[in-house]
Amino acid sequence: MQLQHRQPDLVEGSLPVFVFPTELVFYADDQSTHKQVLTLYNPYEFALKFKVLCTAPNKYSVVDATGAVKPQCCVDIVIRHRDVRSCHFGVYDKFRLQVSEQSQRKALGRKEVTATLRPSSAHDPPTPRPPDDERRREQPSECEFYEQTSYQAEPRPVASGPSLLTVLLGLVCMAALMLPTLGEQESTVPVYLHLSVNKKLVAAYVLGLLTMVILRT
Repeated sequence: MQLQHRQPDLVEGSLPVFVFPTELVFYADDQSTHKQVLTLYNPYEFALKFKVLCTAPNKYSVVDATGAVKPQCCVDIVIRHRDVRSCHFGVYDKFRLQVSEQSQRKALGRKEVTATLRPSSAHDPPTPRPPDDERRREQPSECEFYEQTSYQAEPRPVASGPSLLTVLLGLVCMAALMLPTLGEQESTVPVYLHLSVNKKLVAAYVLGLLTMVILRT
């Protein structure tokens, strides 16, 4: 007898959410720690969509704050601390990852991840997290979570290339270098177009500067 696989009925908030790590620690003196990665796992046989909420969204930027995870896959969520100041040392913030089915809007599960900023990793030995009652005193028991807007890198200006004036000036300098030098006898070019050595040196100098400008654009 063949058993038919049936997806169990899911109650709102009852689906276990698997996230690693469960705590983010940023160090002010170590810029490499200002970017942390959360990995969201989907061990289920159906796709999930997720949303990242935060108690202090202005202090962080999140790449892909919303998205989807394919069945039995995982996604990395990059979180950057963008307000590294001493007034935030020791403050515990929270991220909440809400997951739901692709076709539904209700949150089937949620997982909270704490985040804190510390002054230095060298002078801050690993210490156990404060007890639950102490963390409750640091933050209200019912934290308010706000939607975390997705971070998008600022678009780089597109190089427009050299201006028309630069190109024309370069062509004039090249033409000047190709003209005969003043004093040459055997030339079909009119005498008034013969240039002195000093003028050709100036044209060569200007052409070199224009070449540097074009290469930098």
